[in-house]
Amino acid sequence: MGMLEGKAVVITGSGRGIGAACAMGAAMQGAWVVVNDVDADVAEASAASIRDAGGKAITCVADITQWDEAGKLIASCIDAFGRIDGLVNNAGLFHMNKAWDFDPKAARALLEVNVLGTMHCAAQAVKPMIAQGSGSIVNVVSGAHMGIDSLGIYGATKGAVASMVYGWAVDLAGTGVRINGLSPFGNTRMAEHTSAYRRSIGATDRSARFQPAEANSPLVEYLLSDRADGVSGQLVRIDSGEIQLYAHPALLVPPLYRESWSAAEIADAFDGELRERLVPCGVLGMEHGPVPLTSGFWSRS
Repeated sequence: MGMLEGKAVVITGSGRGIGAACAMGAAMQGAWVVVNDVDADVAEASAASIRDAGGKAITCVADITQWDEAGKLIASCIDAFGRIDGLVNNAGLFHMNKAWDFDPKAARALLEVNVLGTMHCAAQAVKPMIAQGSGSIVNVVSGAHMGIDSLGIYGATKGAVASMVYGWAVDLAGTGVRINGLSPFGNTRMAEHTSAYRRSIGATDRSARFQPAEANSPLVEYLLSDRADGVSGQLVRIDSGEIQLYAHPALLVPPLYRESWSAAEIADAFDGELRERLVPCGVLGMEHGPVPLTSGFWSRS
């Protein structure tokens, strides 16, 4: 019996790429899967592949940027299978540019899909999950929210989704409903776009490092399963055989204290002890390991 036997799961943006891979993986673990996409042809192709492999899948074409459409998507799962046990918020748009080439139309489109679409689906799913006393939501985030060149808009939207994981995990404590984040890495259309953009600006193409999209599915299967009971509010990444937990944002300790501060005294503090605590930006900076502080505390660079 599979890890998700008898569970009903909705996966947004599962017509292609990582979403399709996770839909197939969940179905092979025994889940009933609702394949969602805005493109009916790719949604049906993904669902047909699942059925051909012996799994159970239906499709629901819905634009999750619209509240009522997100409601229709969640209702399609409950109508077909009598419940909703899992939601994977995978649907997303991608965009690359430098800060000085900001594109307001692209920014709005990414906000509507990546942030509002995720919130719409989660909000529509969480009420029936709470009513049944169980459920798992997995938001697809990105290391870009920690800082990657040319991904300021995309990273900001994924930062909002990561913050949603932290906040909703607090709200959902004790309800039986869990929420976590998957930070995926895979050879998809998004990766191809990234490679083409980096080559166009003369930057290093890291596409040779990309793992297959299917490598992300086992982590999603686990997070949706009862084996993940007690795991909530976490961001998890799987990449080339490594499973990594993200650190949550936190205030560095100890603080510097005065009853009141002048601008000059703040400048002195930053010229002194605080200078040694400044945290470098960029997800790739984490590869360099901890930076010792003279105060005895340290942070990852």
